[in-house]
Amino acid sequence: MQERRRTAAMGGVTVTTPLCYLAVAAASALLLLSTAVAPCSAQVVVTIEEACRMATSGGAGKVSYDHCVASLASDARSRDAADLHHLAALAARIAVEHAAATEAKIEDLGEVEESPHARARLHHCLDLYNAAADVLRDALDNLHARVYGKASQQLAAALGAAESCEDVWKGEEHVPVAAHDREYGRMALVALGLTSGIA
Repeated sequence: MQERRRTAAMGGVTVTTPLCYLAVAAASALLLLSTAVAPCSAQVVVTIEEACRMATSGGAGKVSYDHCVASLASDARSRDAADLHHLAALAARIAVEHAAATEAKIEDLGEVEESPHARARLHHCLDLYNAAADVLRDALDNLHARVYGKASQQLAAALGAAESCEDVWKGEEHVPVAAHDREYGRMALVALGLTSGIA
């Protein structure tokens, strides 16, 4: 076995370091570097249709292919999103915007609602969407940093806002934020489906 000798500064003691140890250390460093690189699938050029097919075939839930394509294709920012990473980030950004729009709608409804009971329900929904928007922004940050596993977990956690808000209105004939809930939930699911295709 080849060895490399070095002399310690204190007392002239000679310490023998086998070269195999150095090789193991170098290999470990390379492994750590490799884990920091984004998955290859994130950087492959894909069309919106291809990306949405991946999202619908994944295990993220019932992603609507038509809704996925329509939502992304209708957004002018999709022209600059040529790979799965950028399309997932765009979908997450659209979901954040839907959450913010739903928050604004709920606030408007709360201002004109006369029933204390209905105002309390709206306030609860507002809390849910405030929390969901914060989680979505964190997910978007992690997408930008290419930390896809964490982003997927956060997107999955944010999905519950729409369902939880509608649960508050169980037994009522009219759910005032139903359309907003539905659109937010579908877009958050698209973002999760695309991100799960990378993670």
